[in-house]
Amino acid sequence: MLINSPSPLKQTWLRFLPLPWHLALILSLFLQGSSGETATRPDTAAKNDNVLVRDIATVAGVRQNPLIGYGIVVGLHGTGDRQQTFFTVQTLANIMQRMGVQIPAGQVRVNNVAAVFVTAELPAFARPGMQLDITVSSIGDARSLEGGVLMLTALEGPDGQTYAAAQGPLVLGGYSAGSGGNSKQVNHQTVGRVPGGAVVERDTAIDLAKMHVVSFMLRDPDFTESVDVAGAINRSFGREVAIARDSRRIDVDVAQAGMPTVPELISRVQNLAITFHPPAKVVVDERTGTIVMGGDVKLSAVSILHGNLSIDVTTTFAVSQPSPLSKTGTTEVVPETSVNAQESPASQIQLPEGASVEDLVNGLHAAGATARDVVAILQAIKAAGGLRAELEVL
Repeated sequence: MLINSPSPLKQTWLRFLPLPWHLALILSLFLQGSSGETATRPDTAAKNDNVLVRDIATVAGVRQNPLIGYGIVVGLHGTGDRQQTFFTVQTLANIMQRMGVQIPAGQVRVNNVAAVFVTAELPAFARPGMQLDITVSSIGDARSLEGGVLMLTALEGPDGQTYAAAQGPLVLGGYSAGSGGNSKQVNHQTVGRVPGGAVVERDTAIDLAKMHVVSFMLRDPDFTESVDVAGAINRSFGREVAIARDSRRIDVDVAQAGMPTVPELISRVQNLAITFHPPAKVVVDERTGTIVMGGDVKLSAVSILHGNLSIDVTTTFAVSQPSPLSKTGTTEVVPETSVNAQESPASQIQLPEGASVEDLVNGLHAAGATARDVVAILQAIKAAGGLRAELEVL
């Protein structure tokens, strides 16, 4: 373009320049235009296909642990457990006995307490003194936990050891107003939370300095992703420090990596980017008719016929009276049943080879198929071998 139609100013310059400078100027202008186009062209494909290791993998052993405890909530306004919940009064009697008050469990008559289960999640590297949010759930016949206070409750792990202690006033996300027929209830009143209501009492932190191998676990097992992550780690360190053990686990040798600390090694690996290959998978929920498609899901050449058969059974009641001047006849109500069957013509949809599930769903919706019809048709296509993806039914 610059050689065929230069501007008048450029023509004057080119006429008086020597031949080597003439060619150098043309080459310089051409390279400037090419470099400008390259710099401004966005590499959208690489941006869309790349994902950080932290988004698809976790560090083995670094996880949360569930905690559970049994306790009572006090201070309720007559909405606690009633007489048929025996373990509540037994728990209250035991607590009173530890405090020096001797009362028979069978003589306790209170409606201001409720037996509850307390649950929490103990995060990784939890230290003594760290606060946790807890969830309190009624296990008796209490009507509401509104205004209640959780008494001191020990929270245990799966091994039976106590890891935290919980206590505090409850916060409910629901309420009830009115009484009898003129009442309104919003959300559950038998489940509440205590923000920061538990204090960690046992050190559960992992000593990372003693780790010789750091294992990264993919959230979704895939051999391709496992090999890609190991390759990205080796390219980043410039030597073979990582190996893909299987479709989920990648081991990194701490000594070979040569990082000052293990946290720095984990941080460097987590921020590496790899090419993400989304799985070809279709998830359907028969209860709600929800369909979620992932990856590039394709179909083989299929032809679908779908129709509906509607059968209506109706019953009407007619009054049967005796004939005139009859002495023995009685008036009776006789049911009359009628059956009406209607079958609508089948809707036909043809899809070419390589069509996507989105094309199928759009075609089915255009034909008047409901969400549940689409779920049934996808299952039939998968059974026929026409769906090139994994089908998961919830």
